[in-house]
Amino acid sequence: MDLNCDLGEGYGVWRMGDDAAVMPFIDRANIACGFHAGDYAIMQNTVRLAKQHQVLIGAHPSYPDRHGFGRRAMSFSDDELQAMLLYQLGSLDAICRAEQVPLSYVKPHGALYNAMQVDSKLFEAVVRTLQAFNRGRAEPLALMTLAKIHRETETDIAAKYEVPLLFEAFADRRYEANGELRARNFEGAVLLDHESIVSQALAFATGQSIQSHDGTELWLAADTLCVHGDNPHALAAVKAIRENL
Repeated sequence: MDLNCDLGEGYGVWRMGDDAAVMPFIDRANIACGFHAGDYAIMQNTVRLAKQHQVLIGAHPSYPDRHGFGRRAMSFSDDELQAMLLYQLGSLDAICRAEQVPLSYVKPHGALYNAMQVDSKLFEAVVRTLQAFNRGRAEPLALMTLAKIHRETETDIAAKYEVPLLFEAFADRRYEANGELRARNFEGAVLLDHESIVSQALAFATGQSIQSHDGTELWLAADTLCVHGDNPHALAAVKAIRENL
């Protein structure tokens, strides 16, 4: 089980989280590509920071919604979706190439990430875009997606387009009994106390059950564990999780 974190989510002189402090304790950096947060300078600096600490780099593309931080539902045609994703992936890939480090995977952000968990056509459109982007690459970009109780649909779609999948669990998010993330507009959707975050992370890492919002036990198998960089307890939680792992 490795650790990933959403980083590079500032804009201009405004910063969110302490990327430099978090980076030494994670394995994967999901770097914002400018549509919900981030800009060309922040992207470049975050790539350089990841390179310094030998952290794998992933693209964190989103809907074009900087004002809503990419968390508002939007609707696009398949062609529009492909274009907006290729635009973001291409930007980060160019910076990675200039810095001589590989772009390794893609983790969609916010509303796009959530929508593709329940809309198989949207999931397939994202995977099909990655197939197109992967043409000619020595190593295909993997798609990071939510670890679920039932994942056959996602696995079948990814296999059809030869796109590797990384299944992700969240240390600092509350789950519903069906394995879906509790929506952020509901109370208790985000875990804020350090002890709860670390406890849930270690349960995932050791294959134990976690407690869903309604108190039922939930088992989810994951490849990677996310702690959000905008969580006020992110740094302390990442340090404690890394130490325990």
